[in-house]
Amino acid sequence: MKRNARRALLGATAVAVAASAGAFAITSAGAETAGPEPAQQPALAIPEPTGEFETGVDTLHLVDEGRADQWVPEEDRELMVTMWYPTDEEGGETAPYMTAEESALFGAQLEAPPELLASVETNSVPGAEPLADDGTLPLVMLSPGFSFPRATLTGVAEELASQGYAVAAVGHNYEAPITFPDRTTECLACTTDDYDAIVPNRAEDLTFVLDELTGDDAAWEDSGVIDADRVVVGGHSIGGASSHRVMLADDRFDAGFNLDGTFFALDRHKLDRPFMMVGAAEHGLPGEDDTWTKAWKHLDGWKRWITVDGTGHSSFTDLAPLGAQAGRPLQDLDGFYADRLTRAYVTAFADEHLRGEEDPILDGPNEDWPEVRFHNP
Repeated sequence: MKRNARRALLGATAVAVAASAGAFAITSAGAETAGPEPAQQPALAIPEPTGEFETGVDTLHLVDEGRADQWVPEEDRELMVTMWYPTDEEGGETAPYMTAEESALFGAQLEAPPELLASVETNSVPGAEPLADDGTLPLVMLSPGFSFPRATLTGVAEELASQGYAVAAVGHNYEAPITFPDRTTECLACTTDDYDAIVPNRAEDLTFVLDELTGDDAAWEDSGVIDADRVVVGGHSIGGASSHRVMLADDRFDAGFNLDGTFFALDRHKLDRPFMMVGAAEHGLPGEDDTWTKAWKHLDGWKRWITVDGTGHSSFTDLAPLGAQAGRPLQDLDGFYADRLTRAYVTAFADEHLRGEEDPILDGPNEDWPEVRFHNP
């Protein structure tokens, strides 16, 4: 199981990003040969969100003082957090997708061009004024996959922000390339095989970030707009497993979701709050990951087990539409379509459990999304 899990966590990432990088590598090589000037490769971009609001973005550097970092114990645990939110400001320069340093490190890990991901265009204006009264924005917290920078969840985050949510994506130090105000750190954890040790630590990260966003001395200057009584937590891969874990440790999280993540360090206590599992076909029934069956048995509240035909491990991240744009599809299902589907189901889940707005796509098979299959063992 450990060996298969490592392939799912790292191998799928390498294939996904290397595939999207391939189009750029070919273009670059073609420029060195005689003949006609090669066509200009279009810039990669995160698809525009569909909600009624423009989106703003901010970044936070948080230090959990007195808590030793699991990977470098002589240091306090540090995190970077990206905040997205609705705004009425438009037309400004949008935020970079990743820093040049993050892009170079992630690219080197995956044998992709170092500048590739730094060049991706986003849709959110840095430092824009939130369009919300105090205490009115439900919060969605996101945790990325192992070795994935938090930027790889930008598309779903911008979509939620455009629909009127505050969104916080957590960068877990030493588990992906992360740029801090004074340095960029590498994925020191990428050599570990002890995935069970990662999940409880990430759960602590998520609780700490929620403290920092909703406490009396909040770390984000606009934290007042957050409604601390309406919070969803979710993530991709091991970030999804960590979301399940933190819900059992911290009842401030009202609902959670897991995007194609093995439930490492599965806490088998009963969870009586809503939880949704969305994955590739291998997470269906019968599936290759028995942790989904084990987790399902211990979900006592509203729950859904959903798989999507034609998808892979990275299909629920930005790598799906970026690969499609680069002419290097990552899965059988169209990458833009996979992106729209992920946004639709995550938004519907947040709407139902934070706003009380039911959506029939969560109730069972729907003709609008024929690739989606529901399981109920």
